[in-house]
Amino acid sequence: MDADTFEEQKYVDYFPQLQQAYKNAFNRVNETYDSTLVHGIDQQVLNESEPFYDDEEGFYLELPEDPYDRLTGVLVDEEKFEAVLDEYVEEIERELERVFDA
Repeated sequence: MDADTFEEQKYVDYFPQLQQAYKNAFNRVNETYDSTLVHGIDQQVLNESEPFYDDEEGFYLELPEDPYDRLTGVLVDEEKFEAVLDEYVEEIERELERVFDA
């Protein structure tokens, strides 16, 4: 796979693989951290994230601006939020690599 192909096909031909990668990552992170926080991050931050592929660096996510400020209904300090978000993003990136065998 190359970056251009992924960008052109990610929401056409690759959508099922993207869904599977996100689901696998969610399940793993949800087993480790508070489910309310994980669901909040999933629904209020990662729903606006964008996956990209770089020919040299592999998969990465672009997050929306001010992710902590997007989280509502969950009481968590910013440090804990950032730690869980970082782990979740890393897990998604690992799953994308695995699912796409990049």
